Amino acid sequence: MQAITVHDPEAGADGLALTELPRPHAAENDVVVRVHAAGFTRGELDWPATWTDRAGRDRTPSVPGHELSGVVEELGYGTTGLTVGQRVFGMADWTRDGSLAEYTAVEARNLAPLPADVDHTVAAALPISGLTAWQGLFDHGRLTAGQTVVIHGAAGSVGSVAVQLAREAGARVVATGRSTDRDTSCALGADVFLDLESERLEDAGEADVVFDVIGGDILRRSAALVRPGGTLVTIAAPPEVRPENGRAVFFVVEPDRAGLIELVRRVRDGRLRPAVGEVRPLAEAPAAFAPGRGRHGRHGRTIIRIASDTPEAAGSR
Repeated sequence: MQAITVHDPEAGADGLALTELPRPHAAENDVVVRVHAAGFTRGELDWPATWTDRAGRDRTPSVPGHELSGVVEELGYGTTGLTVGQRVFGMADWTRDGSLAEYTAVEARNLAPLPADVDHTVAAALPISGLTAWQGLFDHGRLTAGQTVVIHGAAGSVGSVAVQLAREAGARVVATGRSTDRDTSCALGADVFLDLESERLEDAGEADVVFDVIGGDILRRSAALVRPGGTLVTIAAPPEVRPENGRAVFFVVEPDRAGLIELVRRVRDGRLRPAVGEVRPLAEAPAAFAPGRGRHGRHGRTIIRIASDTPEAAGSR
């Protein structure tokens, strides 16, 4: 099969290459998915899990990418809840070969059924961004109707989902970002937009939940926005400053089949629109990984299209 691989941690995106690899086989409780569309995070080349397995052993050449949508090709021993030929989407494991390949082996519990009326390209943009937003707002932030939430980076892939979920939950949403993000954030449902380039962060006022995806100085100053009993939630780094009378939570997104089902239900109902940007073929994945390299695309998450739903494509594998 064809796959994108990396060998050298020092090479960055320049070390990505399209190569031939043996097709994976399904271990116990695994499925092999024929990948139709995949997502990636540019920063994952800096993650230790990209280069080592769960025991800390070198596992290069590694296949990056951790979001996927496709069709179940093979079931491992003991796998339940999924069937061969079923459309699925979800997250590939952090310490195993990922989704930028024609086939990938994934723990079955990391996948959810994908309805026939949701495109693979849309589904591949949903798992990490959607679950991060869901877990940050509700599992860690405990956001409820009537509360106020400040969402930093509101026009990004995670922030844009968070704005929509918070709005649907009945919260008052204060979105932050660059001036060019104002229209997008307000269209997604933000009640207030704060331009971090020209306005004072402190003008956001008190919030029950602050959800941060930026880190740095914005994260440090955000602790002061949290009202007593509230929560500062971040995915950027462990907070150095905690709210005076509240909680501070740093977390890494976890696979969750039930959460994926809730998210895709909202996509079908039109209540949630993942931000999909460029859609590029597998051979262009190395260029898509590198910031500022390759052609410029529209706002949203870059998705790598790998296979097609057509019978002709299926028969050619």
